[in-house]
Amino acid sequence: MNLAEGVQVISFGILGVMMIGAALGVVLFSNIVYSAFLLGGVFISMAGLYLLLNGDFVAAAQILIYVGAINVLILFAIMLVNKRQDFSPLPSAGLRKIITSLVSIGLFGLLSTMVVATPWAYSSVPVAGESSIVLIGEHFFTDFLLPFELASILLLMAMVGAIILARREYLPDEVPSSDMPQTILTLPERPRELVSTGSGAGTEE
Repeated sequence: MNLAEGVQVISFGILGVMMIGAALGVVLFSNIVYSAFLLGGVFISMAGLYLLLNGDFVAAAQILIYVGAINVLILFAIMLVNKRQDFSPLPSAGLRKIITSLVSIGLFGLLSTMVVATPWAYSSVPVAGESSIVLIGEHFFTDFLLPFELASILLLMAMVGAIILARREYLPDEVPSSDMPQTILTLPERPRELVSTGSGAGTEE
């Protein structure tokens, strides 16, 4: 094993541990926001594995589509819904956990069988030609520069709007006066004692 193969094996191990750990965090964390961020970590780890397999186009598409679009859309939905109520226990939760465990074990066995039965030998002959990621980058920063920048600005505006709507779940009727000048873009903060309530409304003492 030469140095390049050793680096690839170590990189594969690190990316595999990151992907498995992030995937476990997605399903085990009770906070849905943390789960959404860890889902982005799973996508990024998969993009790193594609890079190790010389799939530069698939890695770029993984980051642009799944991390930059789908994961951001999931975060938008979480922030816009902004549901702070705890999940109520279901009467058949135990049966559902058993069914979920059986399905997960079955999928794990199926994927393990596929990994063992698949011939993973590959040709070491280098393929001539220009990298596709270079062509994508050239098109993004030459022919499609304006749509690319407009899409990034649009996503930034949507993110800021989702954060503002999520923070304005409850606004008091009377805003306390302050000596500091208040600008037009400043929004009154939500009272801290109302954050933990399920209904979003509270009583004033």
